[in-house]
Amino acid sequence: MRAVILAAGRGSRMGAATGDRPKCLVELAGRTLLDRQVSALALAGAREVAVVTGWCSWQFERVPLTRFHNAAWAESSMVDSLACAREWLEAGPVVVAYGDIVFTPAAVTAVASAPGPLVVGYDPDWLTQWSRRFGDPLIDAETFAVADGRLTDIGGTPSTLEEVAGQYLGLLKLEPAGWAELSAELSHSDTRRDTTGLLRRLIARKFAVRAVPVPGPWHEFDSARDCVVGEPVLRELDEVLSGAEVAS
Repeated sequence: MRAVILAAGRGSRMGAATGDRPKCLVELAGRTLLDRQVSALALAGAREVAVVTGWCSWQFERVPLTRFHNAAWAESSMVDSLACAREWLEAGPVVVAYGDIVFTPAAVTAVASAPGPLVVGYDPDWLTQWSRRFGDPLIDAETFAVADGRLTDIGGTPSTLEEVAGQYLGLLKLEPAGWAELSAELSHSDTRRDTTGLLRRLIARKFAVRAVPVPGPWHEFDSARDCVVGEPVLRELDEVLSGAEVAS
């Protein structure tokens, strides 16, 4: 199994912390997000890990990972960045992680081992995290629905909590056939180019997208507030990673 971390974005909502580096290289609670991501991926069996760079790409020069570069990072989406790693995506299964999330090896395993060409991980207990991060959880949440393990709705604007059965983590698995479908949607200039928008289009034309609940702890770091409310999660995650590393 290979893994790709998407870290091309500017991360401006993190404020001064990302003034000279991507979010995944910001040190929080004594360790960078990237270090935690690579550890979780390796413990789950990833034999190779790559990072897609963009903003401040020079910061990755000493990072011992394969690098792909999105020169148009300022005008493109996560999936555009992912397309920079098409060499791997066309060759075999790849686990993809956003550069601003942290997660456990068990979360990676749950996504990587689920059958299907396109698998997304989600948190059914999303409201706990969103309530800490936002005054109104619905401000940032998207619609999400699952039936018999298949994703049936994602990426809409919810009016009620009942429309949100979970939240997509930014962790997924793509087999070559799944990437072919996703990239075909990306090629349409009139479509939403963000990940959930493209997934929404795939679902609309009945392509099977599997959704699997994943175990925590996990957290998204999208703003300066996340650095504060996410610190207890980082400490909990570090204990999980440390225990897994000793056991291995």
